[in-house]
Amino acid sequence: MSSRWVVLLCAACVLVSDLAAQGTPAVSQNALSGSRLFASKGCFACHSINEFGGTEAPDLSRGIEARSFHDMAAAMWNHLPGMARRMREAGTGTPHLDPWEAADLTAFLFWLGYFDPDGDSEIGAQLFVTKGCVVCHQVRGVGGVVGPNLDFLSQYGAPIQIAAAMWNHGPQMAAELSRRGVRRPTFAGSELVDLIAYLETANEDPPGGPLYVLPGRAEEGRRWYREKSCVECHGDPGAGGRIGPDLAGRGRALRLIEFAAAMWNKGPAMIRTMQSTGIPVPELSPAEMADIVAYLYSVRYFSGSGSVNRGRRYLNETGCLACHALAGRGGSSARDLTEARGLNSPAAVLAALWNHLAIESLFERGEQTWPVTSAAQMADLFAYLESLGRER
Repeated sequence: MSSRWVVLLCAACVLVSDLAAQGTPAVSQNALSGSRLFASKGCFACHSINEFGGTEAPDLSRGIEARSFHDMAAAMWNHLPGMARRMREAGTGTPHLDPWEAADLTAFLFWLGYFDPDGDSEIGAQLFVTKGCVVCHQVRGVGGVVGPNLDFLSQYGAPIQIAAAMWNHGPQMAAELSRRGVRRPTFAGSELVDLIAYLETANEDPPGGPLYVLPGRAEEGRRWYREKSCVECHGDPGAGGRIGPDLAGRGRALRLIEFAAAMWNKGPAMIRTMQSTGIPVPELSPAEMADIVAYLYSVRYFSGSGSVNRGRRYLNETGCLACHALAGRGGSSARDLTEARGLNSPAAVLAALWNHLAIESLFERGEQTWPVTSAAQMADLFAYLESLGRER
């Protein structure tokens, strides 16, 4: 596990806990607490994070692509029989989750996709030349002197600072490149990751001590998104863009460096549009940029709302009512769902599903087939179960 990941996971996972106080378990729980729970609940025995931990189950930092809460709830449910069987065989017992813990744990897993993996510094060194950065910038004494020396970037190790600098100085850099007859380069997110990895190796005497890279505050990002006029072109996230694209539309959420690359690649067109429509071109500090990215990323957490009516139908289709009753109609071996208490939030429903492992043995004996759910079906089911609590 790289030192950067240790810092990010163990020191920087405060994330969006200030988007809402610890009241009803909701989107904005404490991901740092979730990282501790991941260890204390024994998840590391089977799962790993960035290749640190067990190898019998998937590495949960790989390929997660900013899963929504309902994506993760569906994944946990679908793999419940296998997980329960493995825990019984290992004699570890099944950990209990209360609603707070379920909320914190899923917040931790969700935000793992926020940070980029380590880049390849050797590829980055090649990109520094082939992309034309060397024309204006100097690294380790090699390169131009028109722009600032980039050796200092290794002292910070914060990709978001590079994103902010590329945005704020983009117009000047574009003008200078045009004057010199150098084509303005564009970057894929992976290329920028490699380039930053190279820049981070430039200083052979880095400052001592860990470098804390905070991921941003989603609630502050919501405010900056409006104050910096992002909303004028892109609209409210998830509601459709006005002039520019919806930044939280149907595509997946962008990681930090992917966001920086997109800002750089589309910078000239964005600035021309703002100038033509009279929207002031904002300057963004690294903290403001981090907050905005955190806000846009957090919108995906509860992407899509479930249907109460579809959830009721799905409850019947899954066979849940073979054991449970609903208003006195259905099975009798488990609690009537209309009498269940505490199902007043998505996290509470998730905790109840996880803690309901006793039913797994029924399916192992072949009495029923384990129902596999999608994220959309889980959203519908959660909406219906939560509605039962609101009706009382």
